[in-house]
Amino acid sequence: MSSSAIQKNFLVISALGEDRPGIVNELAKLIAETGCSIEDSRMTVLGGDFAVVLLVEGRWNELAKLEAGLPSAGRRLGLTVNARRTAPVTQEGNLLPYSVEVVSIDHPGIVHQLANFFASREINIRDLTTSTYAAAHTATPMFQVQMTIDVSAALHTARLREEFMDLCDQLNLDAIIEPLRQ
Repeated sequence: MSSSAIQKNFLVISALGEDRPGIVNELAKLIAETGCSIEDSRMTVLGGDFAVVLLVEGRWNELAKLEAGLPSAGRRLGLTVNARRTAPVTQEGNLLPYSVEVVSIDHPGIVHQLANFFASREINIRDLTTSTYAAAHTATPMFQVQMTIDVSAALHTARLREEFMDLCDQLNLDAIIEPLRQ
């Protein structure tokens, strides 16, 4: 069997706990010691807490060893840890990645309104990041959204862009939607 025909095995790990130096090192060490590798990850500090989501790849026995070690590692690190086996991503060939960026004066409901727009058109949001900050000079509370969406190649993208920009105009959002440059 060729190496390209070998099915990869994945585990998604999420962890949340009080932020402190060394958490990433300890998690990476545990993963490496079991023979697994980190394929993809998102790590951030939210408030005073550290949050991480990891996609870990390994042989079934290596993933089982990692799963068995997670509860004690979580207790030792003061983290709430969850793990779940997952399958490799299957990307449809007719999907085009688009980048969406939105900036606005901060107010409740922005993410919901954007998510509803894309969900109503059966467009998947693959990645979404938000942040708040104070505007220069005025200190007005601002909100920023960055996302990657998967748009069907069969969809009329000029119409999608027009409808999206109309929504953003109605909601007083500054926005850009364009093909993702990879």
